[in-house]
Amino acid sequence: MDTEAAQHTERDRAPVPSQGQAQRSRSARFPGPLRALGRRPLLLVAGCVALLLLISGFVVQPFLIPSTSMQPALQVGDRILVNKLAYRFGAEPQRGDVVVFDGTGSFRREEPGANPVTGALHWAGAALGLAEPAETDFVKRVVGVGGDRVVCCDKRGRIQVNGTSVEEPYLYPGNPPSKVPFDIVVPEGTLWMLGDHRSRSSDSRDHLGSPGGGMVPVARVIGRADWIGWPFGRWGSVARSDAFTDVRRPAASHG
Repeated sequence: MDTEAAQHTERDRAPVPSQGQAQRSRSARFPGPLRALGRRPLLLVAGCVALLLLISGFVVQPFLIPSTSMQPALQVGDRILVNKLAYRFGAEPQRGDVVVFDGTGSFRREEPGANPVTGALHWAGAALGLAEPAETDFVKRVVGVGGDRVVCCDKRGRIQVNGTSVEEPYLYPGNPPSKVPFDIVVPEGTLWMLGDHRSRSSDSRDHLGSPGGGMVPVARVIGRADWIGWPFGRWGSVARSDAFTDVRRPAASHG
C-alpha cells in the first residue's frame, strides 16, 4: 500500500508549466487567432488611413497654406478644408470664392514626371494635410469668371469687373488692388485668379504673357476653401466675399 501511495504521489508531482510555457503551448494550439490579434492594430491603422485618403480624394481635402499670398484671410501654416463637392453637381466657381486649383499649364509649365514612389508618398502626405501641397497646387480668390471683362484700375485705383468698380475689403492692409495694369476678357470655361496679399502674390497677373494668359480652366479647380481646421485658435469658415454683389452679367459682346 505504501509503495502504491508513493507512486501516486510521484505522478502527482509532475512539473507545472511556467506562464511562458503555457502561453507558448496555447500559441501552438491556436496560432491563427493570436497572429490575427497581433495584426489587428496594423490593419486598423491602415484602414483608417485608407478611409481618410478616400474622403480626401472625393469629399473634403486638408490643404496646408505654404505662403503669405492669401493674407490676411489665410496665414502660413493654416490647414484649410477644401470642399470637393462644391462644384460637382453643376455649380461653378463664383466671383469672391477662395479656391484651390491645379495650376499645371496655367501657373506652372508641364514638367516631366518625378519618381512615382516619392510622388505617391508626397501626394498621400499632402492629401492628409501633413505635407506642403504639390508645387502645382495654388489657393487664390476668383475675381473674374467666363465672359467677364476685368480692368485695373479705375480713377480711384479699384479693379473694375464689367464696368463696375469693386471695393475689396479682404485685401492685405496697405496693398493696392494691383500695381500691374491690365485689361482682359476672361474666356468661357476659365477663371481670373488673384491673391489677397497682392504685393506678395504670384497670380494671373504674372502670366499675362504666358500661353493661356494667366487664365485657369474651371476643370482644374480642386475645390472651394470653406473652413480653417487648424490651428484650433483659427477655427472658422472661409466666407465668400460679397464684394462682387453689384457686378453685372457680362455683355454679350464679351463672350
